[in-house]
Amino acid sequence: MLTILIRSLLLVGVAVLTFRLMGKRQVGQLQPFELVIAIMIADLAATPMESLDIPLWRGVAPMLALIFLHQLITLLSLKSQKLRAFFSGTPTVVIRRGEIDYKALRKLCFNLNDLMEELRTCGILSPTEVGTAIMETGGRLSVFPKSSCRPVCPEDLGLSTGYEGIPLTLVMDGQLEKHNLSLSGQKESWLLQHLAECGYDGWHNVLLCYLDTDGRLSVYGYEGKPPVRIAVLAEEEVIW
Repeated sequence: MLTILIRSLLLVGVAVLTFRLMGKRQVGQLQPFELVIAIMIADLAATPMESLDIPLWRGVAPMLALIFLHQLITLLSLKSQKLRAFFSGTPTVVIRRGEIDYKALRKLCFNLNDLMEELRTCGILSPTEVGTAIMETGGRLSVFPKSSCRPVCPEDLGLSTGYEGIPLTLVMDGQLEKHNLSLSGQKESWLLQHLAECGYDGWHNVLLCYLDTDGRLSVYGYEGKPPVRIAVLAEEEVIW
């Protein structure tokens, strides 16, 4: 039993490592050759787990060979557009100016029910509202509404807006994020002072605390305590 446990842990560790080396794609965004490699890696990891008669290296070695093949194909795809198209395919336009390209759908083996489902997922009720819809190489449908159907944005109204960037998480699960605090240009004493203003005597009892690029600090406590949001920085003090 202990042997099986150790073998399983080792194989799972190698499998996770190989997937990490493949990059940070989601399963639904894998290219065709990446999906094939992922399935083969999973099968190679499962076989030595099921039988103790199979040496461990017979599962690990092919997995490492597959990840080497993946890196090689990825490198070649970066160097050549033709190889990139061969291994990953090319995007296909399935809707142009509200008109469905049925030939393109047949070529992709993508039926109308699937198309309508994808459009509803994107918040589109009718294909006539779509300016362009493109089936990406990873199997994801990118939908762009017509200009007359998209939501109004500040630019359409001639309004100017300020800078809006990624909030800095300063505290998470009661732990101080020192790197993010240094990016904000502030010190721990500064954070403790403002946490005290929000009713907290330290970050150990803070569930989440983040700093927006509008200079506002948001603090969430445990046990359903209502969040607090206060202004702590001027516009010119936002440096990230």
